Amino acid sequence: MRIEFQGPVGRLEGLVDEPDESLRGLAIVCHPHPVHGGTMNNTLVYRTARALRAGGFATLRLNFRGVEESEGEHDGQGGEDEDARAALDWLVERYGSDLPVWAAGYSFGSRTVASLARSEPRIERVLLLAFPVNHYDLRFLTEVTQPVFAVFGAEDPFGTASDFARAFPELVGRVEVAEIQGAEHFFRGRTPLVEDAFREYVLEHAPA
Repeated sequence: MRIEFQGPVGRLEGLVDEPDESLRGLAIVCHPHPVHGGTMNNTLVYRTARALRAGGFATLRLNFRGVEESEGEHDGQGGEDEDARAALDWLVERYGSDLPVWAAGYSFGSRTVASLARSEPRIERVLLLAFPVNHYDLRFLTEVTQPVFAVFGAEDPFGTASDFARAFPELVGRVEVAEIQGAEHFFRGRTPLVEDAFREYVLEHAPA
């Protein structure tokens, strides 16, 4: 279902999908960098959302400000965090505040949801795909108190599981990490493995 909702700097567009069976949770799913063509229709964003729906989550994939029909201009310095918060607000208003809320994102989207989680106690779990530890200063991740699951490509120049461990030695063992062998930043030829990794995690941790 295509929707429109009010963001901090104008109207935002999104896609909402509900699980086939009973609704057990809510999740926002954020896309990669807008300047490099990232949108809510990205294949990995779609597969991440589908993995969440397998666990009973209604998902909202949003287009950040300035992307396709969403109003505003790319910010990159925290503005998109607030777009994601507005998407979370829409989900909670639509489905109710008694359902658990998760947040997931790919690349720039993973940076966004991790940043948002620091100031958004409604988010109970955070799912990160291709968290770009070699590209941004992401020390704020140490402030995230929610459980985090991160999936990396073993050949990703933007950051591998080993790069993550070097950047965040204090988070080793606290953040659950999976790595897909032979995968680079776009997971070409391995997108089903991304969905499988997230589906396994979701089914293990989704509310009963």
